[in-house]
Amino acid sequence: MKNALIYTIVFAAIQALVSMLVQGLWPLVMGKETTMNATGMIMMMAAVSVITIAVFLLAKWSVASRDWMLTRPWFVLFWCVLAALGALIPSTWLQEQMPALPNWVEDEFEMILKDRWGYLVVGLLAPLAEELVFRGAVLRALLSWNNRHWVGITISALLFALIHMNPAQMPHAFLIGLLLGWMYYRTDSIVPGVVYHWVNNTVAYVLYNLYPNPELTLMDLFGSQQRVLMALGFSLCIFLPALFQLNLRLKK
Repeated sequence: MKNALIYTIVFAAIQALVSMLVQGLWPLVMGKETTMNATGMIMMMAAVSVITIAVFLLAKWSVASRDWMLTRPWFVLFWCVLAALGALIPSTWLQEQMPALPNWVEDEFEMILKDRWGYLVVGLLAPLAEELVFRGAVLRALLSWNNRHWVGITISALLFALIHMNPAQMPHAFLIGLLLGWMYYRTDSIVPGVVYHWVNNTVAYVLYNLYPNPELTLMDLFGSQQRVLMALGFSLCIFLPALFQLNLRLKK
């Protein structure tokens, strides 16, 4: 448990230190009157991800291995993609049923998602760095600490939600964290989680650029409550069979 908390604190410290360094240097480099723009935010997030990956691999807190990929789990990865696609509408629908939570980083994310280079950090670097930390290091430590695997999976999902430090993202992050934790427990590999995380973030990036209104709801998108329920049912017809197949196919 102690190691899991240390890994989480280190990740948070990397975020804080890089953020302070970039925000401190930005006016000196770009001019005192210049506020940080999308380029600065993207550079900052990219630096956080790259430094995180380097620190956790060099310290051997997370282990890089090709063993699981050598089993050629192509169908597993296919079902990971379908599960991620099928979960999007149900997750959004659940979030819309909850009381509105404050979105503390809405402006920053809008800047990043509008920029084509934003995909580099949102779609590629963030999934790899976060899976390396929260499944490859945090959950691995928790599974060694407690034999009841769902205890470790739940704690790691909670830490994953809290580290986003944005209430609006926390419910979705917690639910995804449970699923990603289960995938790691079944395989001892972060690859299924990285693929799921990549699809989730990629779709979020694409949808934002197609529908940039942050207040957009499923009702606005589909036009009627009946169509929302139909979309929800259709998505569950993708998500639930994908989960069933993953349950059959995920192996260490």
